[in-house]
Amino acid sequence: MGRSRVKDSVPPSVRLGSGGIARVVPAEFGGGFELLIDETPQSHVDLADPTHLHFEYIVRMGALIDQLRSPGEAITAVHLGAGAMTIPRYIAATRPGSRQQVIELEAPLVDLVREHLPLPRGAAIRIRVGDAREGVRRLPPALTGNADLVVADVYSGAQTPAHLTSVEFYGELAALLAPAGVLLVNVADGPGLAFARRQVATIGAVLPEVAILADAQILKGRRFGNLVLAASKAPLPADALPRILAAGPHPAKLAHGAEVAAFAKDAAIVTDATAVASPRPDAGIFLR
Repeated sequence: MGRSRVKDSVPPSVRLGSGGIARVVPAEFGGGFELLIDETPQSHVDLADPTHLHFEYIVRMGALIDQLRSPGEAITAVHLGAGAMTIPRYIAATRPGSRQQVIELEAPLVDLVREHLPLPRGAAIRIRVGDAREGVRRLPPALTGNADLVVADVYSGAQTPAHLTSVEFYGELAALLAPAGVLLVNVADGPGLAFARRQVATIGAVLPEVAILADAQILKGRRFGNLVLAASKAPLPADALPRILAAGPHPAKLAHGAEVAAFAKDAAIVTDATAVASPRPDAGIFLR
């Protein structure tokens, strides 16, 4: 459904290296601010309450992050794709003392966010500018095998670049993970879910435990939307999550085990040679 926004002033904006325009605007619903890139919503940030996760798929990521280690315990996290750094802010607020590395391609975007949506003081969030895949290779060697969390949420406009969807790429991310560490990947797909099925098969070729967190209608392939793929070398918290995800404000379903195997059945594993960008959503999906 299209929405209108009352524009009382010109919001801060910047032109990115890709040619797109990033803007920080007051959120129409739920308070806080939204980061838009070419009018596609990228992030929602509530500076007064960084635990307020507005976007549905981010809420699901937060629910799983809450299950890592002991509640409130500091973790080591790597984030690919910064946006307005909603998840790093959430971790800093809920797990003080956490060490976080963020890799973001667009230096102008980082500057825009730092100026207009400043990070909390004292948060150990290191931002590195560059391509996500190249950035992973330049991370400190001590991170290898020690990351409790790796989040891959990289979009160029409304699509994930092809080189960030392959089995070779996911192998590099898996190498960062601690024995019980978790990889979270935001996948956007539409009816039929052909892209998402290939991504599940590809991640499953690298990490044995895979789960899908999504709205039931999206998981059935009935409409375009976001699916959160969670993967690990160790068992995922599949017993606790369904109850958490079923609660409001955005009820979701967790697919695990045999259901994931059936979801990815016969889907081809993506390699660097066969990789393609994620599907482009319909032009009207983000009308405001």
